Amino acid sequence: MKRFRLQRSTIEALVFLVLLIGVFSLLGSKMGSGNMLKTLMNTAHDLLLNTVFYLMGITVLTGALSKLMSEFGVVTLLERFLRPLMKPLYNLPGVAALGAVMTFLSDNPAIIALSKDKTFSAYFKKYQLISLTNFGTAFGMGFVVMITMIGYGQLSGALVGLFGAFCGSIISTRIMQHSCLKAFPELDAPVQENAADPIQEEHVEEAKKDGVFMRFLNAVLDGGKNGVELGLQIIPGVLIITTAVIMITFGPGASGVYDGSSSQGVPILPWLAEKIHWVFEWLFGFQHMELIAFPMTALGAVGAALGLLPTFNGAGILDGNAIAVFTAIGMCWSGFLSTHTAMLDSLGYRKVISKAIGAHTIAGLCAGIIAHFAYLLVTLI
Repeated sequence: MKRFRLQRSTIEALVFLVLLIGVFSLLGSKMGSGNMLKTLMNTAHDLLLNTVFYLMGITVLTGALSKLMSEFGVVTLLERFLRPLMKPLYNLPGVAALGAVMTFLSDNPAIIALSKDKTFSAYFKKYQLISLTNFGTAFGMGFVVMITMIGYGQLSGALVGLFGAFCGSIISTRIMQHSCLKAFPELDAPVQENAADPIQEEHVEEAKKDGVFMRFLNAVLDGGKNGVELGLQIIPGVLIITTAVIMITFGPGASGVYDGSSSQGVPILPWLAEKIHWVFEWLFGFQHMELIAFPMTALGAVGAALGLLPTFNGAGILDGNAIAVFTAIGMCWSGFLSTHTAMLDSLGYRKVISKAIGAHTIAGLCAGIIAHFAYLLVTLI
């Protein structure tokens, strides 16, 4: 057994080295080794200064706003308004609407905190509780994504994208529930045998002990602090993933030569996409194959995917349709490959991880397709 493990680890190390050397050799042969390294560092530096801090500014403001909405009852009001839609659309109890609101205002893991609340989970059957990972993820970082997209002057595209993400959330949740029940019929049982009383107003009386001004001040500061933490969490994804994606997406500078500037690279990804360009043109309306980098990056981190937008905008390829598709896919996927496994593991349902990932992959693609054709319809009207 030890010999097998040693051989396996050796093979993994050799494969990794071959791939690493191969990628850097390919980039270096086209760009020049010196230019490649300079571009690598300059791109990361440019992303840190012009993208990460911009996104952090958004997360701080949205964090403060979301905390204010929670403190003064807006979240509860939204939950009550959305509750009638939950059963017919998602086959979920009405209280699940709170999960959508919380993940929209924060990030995917917010749904886990709710799922582990016994009062909250008492409303669910087991397969429904598991499907909350897909349901909540479809709205993760939605507020940040929407504000970022609207910042590019594409309000209509962002709203169409929100509609696409909404449709994707239904598809993902329903597929997840169906596949779980089909594979594990025993999950069609209540999470708790004795259901809890309806969820009451949380901490309202305690909160009202402080004056309105202090509640406002505390909410703004606490929400802003949460926004800073979220902004710090997206730094590795933006700098590492986005830099890597840029360097295999874009070509040389405007002069046609490599000079070590940021956002240069070897267009490997567009070259591959060109082989099946008709698929992306028909399904998503992409006229520039560089745009495929956004949904691929959103699989792992939507914050990193948002880091691509300034480059797309500078290249003049960011239009309303792209914003609609990006909003739908970015919000629906919202880095689910990097969170689904941990979320389901924390709930104690590792056995359904593959089903959750499969359902969400399909749903994200459907969200982008729906957003594209919905945007075409809106432009015709």
